[in-house]
Order: sequence, then C-alpha cells, then structure tokens
Amino acid sequence: MSKRKICVVTGTRAEYGLLYWLMKEIEADKDLVLQVIVTGMHLSPEFGLTYKEIEKDFKINKKIDIQLSDDIATGICKSMGLAQIGFAEAYNDLKPDLLVVLGDRYEIFSATTAATISRIPIAHLHGGETTQGAFDEAFRHGITKMSHLHFTATDEYRNRVIQLGEQPDRVFNVGGLGIDNIKKLKLLSKEEFEKSIDFKLNKKNILVTFHPVTLENSTAKEQFAELLNAIDELRDTNIIFTKANSDTDGRVINRMIDEYVSNNSDKAIEFTSLGQLRYLSALQYVDAMVGNSSSGLLEAPSFKVGTINIGDRQKGRIMADSVINCSSDAKSIECAFSKLYSNEFTKVLQDVENPYGSGGASEKIKECIKSFNIDNILKKSFYDIGVSNEDN
Repeated sequence: MSKRKICVVTGTRAEYGLLYWLMKEIEADKDLVLQVIVTGMHLSPEFGLTYKEIEKDFKINKKIDIQLSDDIATGICKSMGLAQIGFAEAYNDLKPDLLVVLGDRYEIFSATTAATISRIPIAHLHGGETTQGAFDEAFRHGITKMSHLHFTATDEYRNRVIQLGEQPDRVFNVGGLGIDNIKKLKLLSKEEFEKSIDFKLNKKNILVTFHPVTLENSTAKEQFAELLNAIDELRDTNIIFTKANSDTDGRVINRMIDEYVSNNSDKAIEFTSLGQLRYLSALQYVDAMVGNSSSGLLEAPSFKVGTINIGDRQKGRIMADSVINCSSDAKSIECAFSKLYSNEFTKVLQDVENPYGSGGASEKIKECIKSFNIDNILKKSFYDIGVSNEDN
C-alpha cells in the first residue's frame, strides 16, 4: 500500500506557526509523506523572507512566488491569479492525495480553487470562524465549501461549518492549533528573551500587532494613528511592534511603525517577524496583546494576559474574558488601557480559561487525515439542517 501524500500550504508567518506541529506529526508518521508548498509573504523580502526559517525545519517541495509588489486591490487580485497558476502547476508535479490548508487568506483561497479543479481532496483547518471586518470572512467560508474534511477550534465553529451544508461526520472540533505551540515549545526566560530581541523590558510592556481592516475604506492610516496617540499617553511602558501583513494598506501601517520607532527608540522596537518562539515568549512578559490580531484571541488567553482588541476585524469570534474590546479612536483605546491595569481586571485574568482548548489538535488532525477513507470523497452532498439527510 502506497503512502498517503499530504501537501501542506503556508503563506504567512502566523499560519506557519500554527501548522508547525501538525507538519512535524505528518513528517514523523511512517505511513504518510509530507509535501510543503510555500507562497505569499514567505517569499517577499519586504516581509522578511521567512521561507528561510521553514527550510531549517522542513524540505520545501515548491515555492510559488505571487509577487506581492503592492497592497492595492488590483495588485492583490493579480497575486491571486499568479497563485492559482502556480498552484495548478505544483499540484500537477506533486500529485498529492490530500491538501491541508488553514484559515482564510486570499492566497489560500487560490490554492483551494486550483485544488478543486485538479480534483484533490482538501482538509481545512480553523473554518467556521467569523471576522466581520475583513474580506477573509468570505474567503474562509468559500474555502469551507471547497473542502472535504474540516477541523474547527470550537463546537460553535463546528456547528457553523455544518450550517454551511457540510456533512457532520466530516467536521471535527479539535481545538485551537496555536495552543500546541504553547504546550510544546520551551519558551525563553525573561533574560533570554531580552537578549534575543536586544531590548530591555520596562515596568510595563505591550505587544502591538495591527492589521488593515479590509472591508473599511481608507481607514488603516487613521485607525493606526489613533492607536499610536493612545500609546503615547502610557507611562513607564515599552512597546514591541510586529508589522502588518500584506493585506490592502498594510504598507501604510508598516511605514507608520518605522517612523514611530525611529522617533521613540528609547521605548519602542519593531519586527517584521518575531517567529513563534520569541512571539509566544513575549506573551509571558507583556501586560497585553494590543491591536486586532487573532493571536490575541487564540493564544494570549493561555498566558492569562489581557488583550485589547481594537475595532471590527475580529468581530464575531469567540473571546475569552481576558479580551477587552474597544473602538478604534484614541479615547476608547485609552479607556481599554485603564481597564487593563485596574484591580478588578487583574483579578479576572487569574481565572481566565482559553475557549480554544488545552492542546492536542495536531495529533488529532494527523490521525484523521491518515485514517479517513478519502475514496470518492470529492462528490459532496449538501447537508440540510432540519431536513432528513438519509439520501445524502
């Protein structure tokens, strides 16, 4: 019996961090063959050429450069077109038995579209979630409809995938993948972390990651300026910035970070990518994850630190009690900081539980994609809720 070829696609540093342990599980299994396709921001000098980090861990079978030359709508649409062409050619060469994709980004949408036409079964991770402020919302649900196996982070998300017409026996709640990193990585001590970033922590410290809100017009600059204004009101506080992704107007935010750090080098430092080890290590020593990144919802609660979640980018996701939601104006953000440092909120943090589980997702997914019968899986029938599905 031939080994099952499992092809994993990654396009961003954050997504790779979530996929890492699953890829390790696949690689270590004698009955599976791991194939790795790298694309998107991993291949961009502007975003740190993070494929080099992946090469230290795994053999990369294909690199698909989608030329992230700009972040306006026409540029992103061209990148999606290049991605679809590149993935079609890669699948023809690699001939995977199953494609594994995570999340909701536009390059992943192109990857799944090409796989659908190439008649390759697709396993989708972290489906059923909602992000009402980003066009990722439509991409995620579109990927769900092209996929054949689904691995969700909560029961609510599992129910939503079923609501989209997917067969319940193909939808598995395995918890959040990010928690495996927290459990399995040996995180850095405070001294090791400070040395690794060449930066001393202060009495108070925050980690800032702010991405464009893609369904709002020309707001990246204004929203991020409001956040910087609120940060300027903080005292005895050091700021660690991680830069924005390649979504529309991401470069606007990154230029503003450059300028702010240049003018405040005594208290601020910036990174294109911290990498999973330094990023998760940072969460041990900061008071809050600030911005609109999903990591503030998925991972920060496990460290019992606060998250100041700004604006609508993550609206609709399940959130722990450690998350403080606020509008994107400076006054609302300042109020959120006041709440963060209040005695009442400090007590709340002590009992916080991460709604995305306690780990083990990677092993569960690997076992399923190894053993699930994928013969004739391509023909899908729509599961109608409240209707007899005996004929499905």
